[in-house]
Amino acid sequence: MNTEIGTISKWNEEKGFGFITPSTGGKSVFFHINDYSKKHNRPIAGLEVEYFVSIDQKGREGAIGVNPLNGHKKITLASKQQKVACIIFVIFSVTLAVLYSLKFIPISVIIFYSIMSLLTLCMYAKDKSAALKENWRTSERTLHILSLLGGWPGAILAQSFLRHKSKKIRFRIIFWVTAISNCGVLGWSVSSDGNLWLTAILDKIKLG
Repeated sequence: MNTEIGTISKWNEEKGFGFITPSTGGKSVFFHINDYSKKHNRPIAGLEVEYFVSIDQKGREGAIGVNPLNGHKKITLASKQQKVACIIFVIFSVTLAVLYSLKFIPISVIIFYSIMSLLTLCMYAKDKSAALKENWRTSERTLHILSLLGGWPGAILAQSFLRHKSKKIRFRIIFWVTAISNCGVLGWSVSSDGNLWLTAILDKIKLG
């Protein structure tokens, strides 16, 4: 079957069927909601779509596999989580950049967060792969410790884009506790007392 292009000329929302006018002209083709994409919002008149023409047992033409050509996708919970994760990641990254530009934190802190985030993201990916293959899993405690130590930005991206540990409520609650705790320590480290402590720690690391 060849893919056809057309525009929904009529749509009856109450009865769940409509007609598509081919872009090449000719007779409109009937289609039912059951033959329309489940990943998109409900059909509307004027929507440009692609479809296949099928012949039923009574010899009548109908459109099947109807998909909008552009946009019109449903806003799913997964897409919302991904958007929120990206916003939080960008805000935190900008915050670190501002703190560095104001000389509240050294570049080593940004490097540390980057390494921990990448490591945590990789650990989430490894754990998901192990789950699918029924292999040895990474403990949730390990994932939480990594988040607490600064890997939470990578964890939030992994949860949203890898769809791993994104539905388990108890895990998510503990994760946010680790993330907020880490941010609290970062906030304290830019205070006068905290900055002295951070400088002392970094000096010891350099001497070591």
